Amino acid sequence: MGAPRPFDPAFGSAVDAAAAIRGGVISSVELTQYTFARIDAHQPALNAYVYQMREEALEAAQAADAALARGEAVGDLHGVPINVKESFGVQGRPCTWGLPAFAHTHAPAHAAAVQRLLDAGAILLGATNVPTTLMDGQAFNDIYGTTNSPWDLGRTPGGSSGGTAASLAAGLAFLSIGSDIGGSIRSPASLSGIYGHKPTLDVVPLTGHQPGGGAPPPGLATLLAVAGPMGRFAEDMALGLRVLGGLEGADARALRWSLPAPRHTELREFRIGVVLEDPAVPVSSETTAVLADAVRACERAGATVTHGWPAGIRFEALIDTYLFHLGAFDYSMTPEEARPAMRAMLPGRPPAVGAGALSSFADWQARNLERLACRALWERYFADVDVFLLPTTPTTAFAHDRSHADVRTIPFPEGGSHPFWDFLSYIAPATLTGCPATTAPVGLSKSGLPVGLQIMAPSHEDATSIAFAQALAREIGGFRPPPGYDGPARA
Repeated sequence: MGAPRPFDPAFGSAVDAAAAIRGGVISSVELTQYTFARIDAHQPALNAYVYQMREEALEAAQAADAALARGEAVGDLHGVPINVKESFGVQGRPCTWGLPAFAHTHAPAHAAAVQRLLDAGAILLGATNVPTTLMDGQAFNDIYGTTNSPWDLGRTPGGSSGGTAASLAAGLAFLSIGSDIGGSIRSPASLSGIYGHKPTLDVVPLTGHQPGGGAPPPGLATLLAVAGPMGRFAEDMALGLRVLGGLEGADARALRWSLPAPRHTELREFRIGVVLEDPAVPVSSETTAVLADAVRACERAGATVTHGWPAGIRFEALIDTYLFHLGAFDYSMTPEEARPAMRAMLPGRPPAVGAGALSSFADWQARNLERLACRALWERYFADVDVFLLPTTPTTAFAHDRSHADVRTIPFPEGGSHPFWDFLSYIAPATLTGCPATTAPVGLSKSGLPVGLQIMAPSHEDATSIAFAQALAREIGGFRPPPGYDGPARA
């Protein structure tokens, strides 16, 4: 064991920040003031935050320091500055989802996930930008404008948790929470060079994750959507999930959730499945080169690596089933008055999306049985394999593009372009099955942009994908700050 790493107030982990505050290395007030100074330095160019809570944050930091001085029990995130995605309700603050109709509304209460972060002692700095209705792989809307990537201001940090990803990559918070139904945690994590964890379905409650910050219909099950942590270190994914995970309401009266231990902690111990590209959905050569290097590092470390999809999995069919369910969910949750406009857009979308949107219950149930059968295939596969590695996105961060997603194409660095809907392809296996998946930064492309590896694990074994990400970082390195974000020095 080496000496503990010194605490970095700009780019340290949330775990280290909490330890530094508990150990008196830095106070919560000092760290909060320092982080706001970094926001002042970099927010004008990035536009990552949509609102800040300076007065409340500094008051909370003072209270955190006072509690520590009194020797009171502290939470896992005591005194640590964080932010949240704007789509999570924060009491008294806007929760617009980028919709102008919600610009002047105020969330009636904290979302469940926000409350759990606060209960753990976190200091909430503010909220981060999203695309309109969260339905884009970028982060822009008519209320708050466009968020830029800290790696290249002319490119997107991804979406829909794009403001969150940009803020974390630039060192403007220590932890955050995103939501994910179409890769909205994993894709911006990949494009921005940070970690993002999509938990097992229903592990983290989504109460308060609604336009306006209200409560969802009682008992609503999305079958696809999750909330989960985002940060600069794999260890923060484990910490975040421990804080955020667990049942609520009537379920919590009888049931308890805990995070099972990982199957392994050393890279050499893992049995790994891999698909770095499927003929159905091309991946840029710059991306596959970085991912292949990461896989070779696993092999050199002694891990067992097997290439190819699990028996019985056909990637194109899996994507089709996922898009069907995505279309069904989105359309079913669309207000009646907005459905004609959505129906008019369906011809420009993948056929499976339209089929799902307009399906009968019988049609939906038949496709739901396909979803369950796919989940069973992956469960059998994970009896003999610990993690499955695949791309997160087909390419690296792309230039801002405000054209409609239905007609947009994404250019590859080596030439050519591909439909924007391809960005949902490689995130589909984990979303359709409800399995956990961690995106980890594994290097920079030839063009100097981050590439993220997606690590899928068995259902309810979130700690296994996170532990693999930690082990891989020890082998090849993890987060690296984007150039030019040293920011103001600590006083």
